[in-house]
Amino acid sequence: MMKRYFIRIRRTSFPESDEQAIGCLMTNALPTFLTGFAMSAALIMAIGAQNLFVLRQGLKREHVGPIVLFCGSADAILIASGVSGVGALLGAMPQLTFALTIGGALFLSWYGLRAFQRAMAPEAMPVMAQGGITLGRALGATAAFTFLNPHVYLDTVLLMGAAGSAHPAALRPVFVAGAASASIVWFTALGYGARMLTPLFARPAAWRVLDAIVAIVMLTLAASLITRAVQ
Repeated sequence: MMKRYFIRIRRTSFPESDEQAIGCLMTNALPTFLTGFAMSAALIMAIGAQNLFVLRQGLKREHVGPIVLFCGSADAILIASGVSGVGALLGAMPQLTFALTIGGALFLSWYGLRAFQRAMAPEAMPVMAQGGITLGRALGATAAFTFLNPHVYLDTVLLMGAAGSAHPAALRPVFVAGAASASIVWFTALGYGARMLTPLFARPAAWRVLDAIVAIVMLTLAASLITRAVQ
């Protein structure tokens, strides 16, 4: 008598817990992305040293692409570092924060005084007639405005890092992507949109006003950093 053998074919599927996790990820991905985008945009759009430098280079149409790429990439790295836990490490190192504060204050003071000199110079020239700087110097200044600013570690690393870490691990890269996208969109609009103001800045008086604003912002930021450091 021939024996019959039956093979049970089971449907291949994820365990119920995995299916629920994937469903949760798909449902919350867009809100998490938008949360990161909105939070980053709210922090980055404030008038600051880095934004004014990007605006000035955009008006002069000098190395705009590399500067925008550098700023966006730096923010993405800083945000990802904060979400991954580097923000908590920096928060436990007050000596590093103090050193960054003093270095940032010195750099901002130097740049602010340079801007004040340009604003006071009677021979100030229109944008198209001003001398340019090399790509290396432009990226060096961009790096200084980015990494010597203690606020970038307080806002981008600590604050954004804490907000991103509050999400489930699977959604943290989505949060970082949203925050980095806001940075790239902002710096692209600021750098390349500045050229629409070129007719206004064809007059030397407009450049004097801009340099005066730059000087006031830079020196005010430097004073606030020094005050915070000595407290």
